[in-house]
Amino acid sequence: MPKIDTSEWKEFRFGDLFELNGIKQAKSQQMIPTVEPDGSIPSVPYVVQSRYSNMVSRFVDRQWLIEHNEPPVKGNTLVLGVTLNACSYQPYEFGASQVITARSPHLTFYNGFFLAAVVEKHVAQFDYKEKPGIEKYKSMLVTLPVDVSGEPDWAYMDEYMSAVMRESEASLESLRQADGEKHVVDTSWWEEFIIGDLFEKLQLDVKKADFNKTFDVSEERTDEFDLPLVNAKHGNNGIMYFGRESDFETAEMTIDIVQNGAIATGDVYAQPQKTGVLWDAYLVKPKAEIDSAFTLMFLATVLKKAIKDKFSYDDKCVWDKAKLLTVTLPCTSDNEPDWAYMDEYMRNIINDANNSIDKLR
Repeated sequence: MPKIDTSEWKEFRFGDLFELNGIKQAKSQQMIPTVEPDGSIPSVPYVVQSRYSNMVSRFVDRQWLIEHNEPPVKGNTLVLGVTLNACSYQPYEFGASQVITARSPHLTFYNGFFLAAVVEKHVAQFDYKEKPGIEKYKSMLVTLPVDVSGEPDWAYMDEYMSAVMRESEASLESLRQADGEKHVVDTSWWEEFIIGDLFEKLQLDVKKADFNKTFDVSEERTDEFDLPLVNAKHGNNGIMYFGRESDFETAEMTIDIVQNGAIATGDVYAQPQKTGVLWDAYLVKPKAEIDSAFTLMFLATVLKKAIKDKFSYDDKCVWDKAKLLTVTLPCTSDNEPDWAYMDEYMRNIINDANNSIDKLR
């Protein structure tokens, strides 16, 4: 898909297109039970002021919200930060605290994501000194594609994002099963290795902060809380919180293995950056000297394939069990892991993904 030609787009007053309503800060936010979105307990995403994870901080108990007079908010709406310049599209119902909804009868699943991307560019004009708010959002000018009558071209936005998502799904399928030439990967020449022979678990102190008395971390990354902390997190690359680097032992170029969680058990993520670990995950490091994040991502992918289905919530993915399993890897003629091949292979995959992301932009 070619880059969008915005030369014919026009400015519109945001308040003329959307009906805005504020949702107050929930005083009970810390009391709302977190649940895994696996269907065992009805859950909804909880939306807060954040520039990460589509503004979703976690999944919470839907029934708890209803019983405590904080019923879920109807979906198919743009969501804006009250004091933070953030924007997302929420297609389904959600819980929320201190955000603003922006609704229009023209919103659809596809043009909602299109508009969220456009509006996010415009709300960037606000900052800490000039905080946003409903009145400022109403008067904000946004630039949008127009139809022959000069009105916002909702159909174009819908069709464009629909095509982008179809192409992205095709790219994701390529990430799962194809090499640079879009052929299914031939693994017939790969060899098996015992996981514990290739990796070692790092003995990091996970409780430098006193978690029994205070949980001094942040759900958002800030200047103060800048250290990624991995835990029993499904998605978001396993990162659940951010902490102060001074409060945790850290490591770089590691792989995060989740040992507990209803659906996260056995998840594996590459963590090339400096990382801390909490109680329901652990970090392992290749015994070989690996300095390529691409190789690390390759290893995390094949490790997850080897580990994920072997464990469950009732059978934790502890290292003493995981290290005894085998993983299949590409090899050199000496039957040693072919680190160079892994690096090159993953570089090609990431390049393909970046090309798709450029088209999304």
